Amino acid sequence: MPSLSTILVFLAASIGLLLIPGPVVVYLVTRSVSQGRRAGLVSLVGVHLATSVYVLLTALGLSTLLTASPTAFTVVKYLGVGYLVWLGVCKLWTARAHRVVDGPVAGQTRDSLPRVLWDGFVVNILSPKSLIFFTAFLPQFVDTDRGPATFQLLFFGILFTVVAILSDGAYTLVSSALAGRLRRSPAVQRRLDRSSGVVYLLLGAFAALLSPS
Repeated sequence: MPSLSTILVFLAASIGLLLIPGPVVVYLVTRSVSQGRRAGLVSLVGVHLATSVYVLLTALGLSTLLTASPTAFTVVKYLGVGYLVWLGVCKLWTARAHRVVDGPVAGQTRDSLPRVLWDGFVVNILSPKSLIFFTAFLPQFVDTDRGPATFQLLFFGILFTVVAILSDGAYTLVSSALAGRLRRSPAVQRRLDRSSGVVYLLLGAFAALLSPS
């Protein structure tokens, strides 16, 4: 079991990192603004299901193998880039297809909640930043004199996931609340879809620039 001082340092470091919005927060805010609180919270669940997978991979040592292999890392990276670009293009196409007819938006569609859950999972599981983060961050707090590394990695991973859910959840709720009234305007909704598409494309460009070292 890690010492109390190590746990407190880990919590402080995790909170410090989470207070700085990263690609996952940008994705969650974008989804919450464009589609509302429920979609944002479902996206949050999807994102942190992927986080749980990374915690398990890190504990088993598999995430280190992925970052150590240039080919494996490149495959994960460009799958993630491709998915973000695809989401961006879909949003831009949706915004272009919307037309105002007597007030409502003709043909307006919202992604289903299972699709929203899946998108959140895929965006995070294929994020090279997530892969690098878990490989580099969690092992720093392992003390082999205090027990098996696998158990400690799982402990810190679960602790980080809980803190991340609370932090990301706050961003999700605040952004969806602030944008709630705006979404009622068809013209604004189209602009939100357009903005979301641009954000996804920028996230894809950011992911393409990442490397494991």
